[in-house]
Amino acid sequence: MIEQSHKKIQLHNLKPNQGAVKNKKRKGRGQGSGKGGTCTKGHKGQQARSGYKRRVGFEGGQLPLIRRIPRIGPKKRIIRPNYKPVSLDRIQALVAQFPETQIIDRAFMIDHRIINKNDIYKILAGKEKLNKALNIEATACSKTAKQIIEEAGGSINVKK
Repeated sequence: MIEQSHKKIQLHNLKPNQGAVKNKKRKGRGQGSGKGGTCTKGHKGQQARSGYKRRVGFEGGQLPLIRRIPRIGPKKRIIRPNYKPVSLDRIQALVAQFPETQIIDRAFMIDHRIINKNDIYKILAGKEKLNKALNIEATACSKTAKQIIEEAGGSINVKK
């Protein structure tokens, strides 16, 4: 039966398991080390020089694969404005809360936390019709939303 030592683990007797830590190869420390002379780098050439690092995809001077294959996909990235949608239903709910409101502009929407300070927003038609004439300012507006606003007797002013 193997006797187990029940040592209490303390800071002064901590050490890694046997075989977990290896000594690093000491290259270039003479012929007796077995790693002297060329230090495992072979004879001459680019890879034997100091400071050498092979870049990703390097193929020894041959034209790399990344340059041999033709480009695919769109050449230009199309950048479209990322509008934050604001529904007419949401505007209708605000008007119900604040009946004295007649102008809904950027500042009003920021104050009531519908949009953030740097947002560009687009007014979209909702499920309900507007029941009050409103003057609305927006960065964009859908055709149906514009039609609903004008049917209610209001106006929409689109500012870029």
